[in-house]
Amino acid sequence: MDTFGLVVIGSGPAGVSAARAWLEAGGSTPVLLVSADRDEPYERPPLSKEVLAGDTQPEGSPIDGKPLPNQVELRLGQPVSQVDTDARTVTVGGEQVGYGQLVLASGSRPRSLPSADADADVHLLRSLDDAQRLVAAAGHARTALVLGSGFIGCEAAASLARRGVTTTLVSPEKAPQVDRLGTHAADAISGWLTGLGVTLAMGTEVSSIRAPRQVHLSDGTTHEPDLLLVAVGVEPSSDYLDGTALQQHEGRVVADEHLHAAPGVWVAGDLARAMHAVAGRPIPVEHWGDALAMGEVAGANAAAAAAAGSSDKTESKEAWKPWDQVPGFWSTIGEHTLQYAAWGNGHDEEVVDERPGRFTVWYGQDGRLVGVLGYNAEDDYERGQALIEQGAELAEAARGDRPAEAAGESEDESEGGSGSDARDDAS
Repeated sequence: MDTFGLVVIGSGPAGVSAARAWLEAGGSTPVLLVSADRDEPYERPPLSKEVLAGDTQPEGSPIDGKPLPNQVELRLGQPVSQVDTDARTVTVGGEQVGYGQLVLASGSRPRSLPSADADADVHLLRSLDDAQRLVAAAGHARTALVLGSGFIGCEAAASLARRGVTTTLVSPEKAPQVDRLGTHAADAISGWLTGLGVTLAMGTEVSSIRAPRQVHLSDGTTHEPDLLLVAVGVEPSSDYLDGTALQQHEGRVVADEHLHAAPGVWVAGDLARAMHAVAGRPIPVEHWGDALAMGEVAGANAAAAAAAGSSDKTESKEAWKPWDQVPGFWSTIGEHTLQYAAWGNGHDEEVVDERPGRFTVWYGQDGRLVGVLGYNAEDDYERGQALIEQGAELAEAARGDRPAEAAGESEDESEGGSGSDARDDAS
């Protein structure tokens, strides 16, 4: 039986980032990275945007533009069927391999609709293979129906419309993203979509989908598009962990703020339900940038634990990195890019700062700043991330206050040395 210092399950951003971080931290080689995906690790964000719109070819580009280090052995198209955390083995393609440290980064898979016939011609969008089939279908389609108004649904609807396909977006939400982002952002997204020619069927449920592509909606209408895309969210890919002693919550692996789930076991990305070091509570995330950041933490901590000779020594844990980045993502809908960072547990107040060609939405809960969304407002986005992490008040963010450290730097560098000057400059 082959044994590796590190085995990584999953070839997405979390898995790739973990493998790189392990090596950069001096982890032993070689490293084994296994994945059910047939393609070498690739960037997923372009699939619903440039690739689907026809701006680029449906070919995978390396994550962060860099190939995997030579010390990483890839086994693709080989799903893991079993993990034994006591024996420290994983079963890959029927073969057992041993590990010193294990990073679980298998991500998630798109949800399907139970109301759809098993043989209905339905597209999902998660992998490069999905994208290639979807692009091929879009090349022959005159009409499309997109089910779901999350960011994948909105991005895909915009991309289909841009390539000349008459597209309708269906969602039970009253407006795209209104439940998460509030009315101002939802109205902006609605305008961008309708400006591209997308028809919005909001507040509408799917009653059933009959083969091949007959969609019955709760408003009594029936659609028979040439292309049908279901984008109604994702669920963790964790079936292979059934029977292990790992603690799970709704399919996600429970971990501490260091992304440590069990002796020798770490988790990162969509699969994790990890305690956040700053928020002080578990935060599940499903965003590309967060997966990269979590993978880096998991890989570095696994290397530190291996170097210490045990994943449970108290003195080893003192050197582990915490997961402390404020969760967030970017989304491009047509030609419009949104930047969003938030704790993700909702909000009860919004403050909007709108100027020509840009806007910022500040989100508060019980007076505390819990999120920021920027359109053409990268300065506010970056300022907001730091303020959220520092536990700032909503009013402080809305009036232009800077994070504590940045404010001190501004005072030192400014001629007048005034904190109010710094706030005026930032606003």
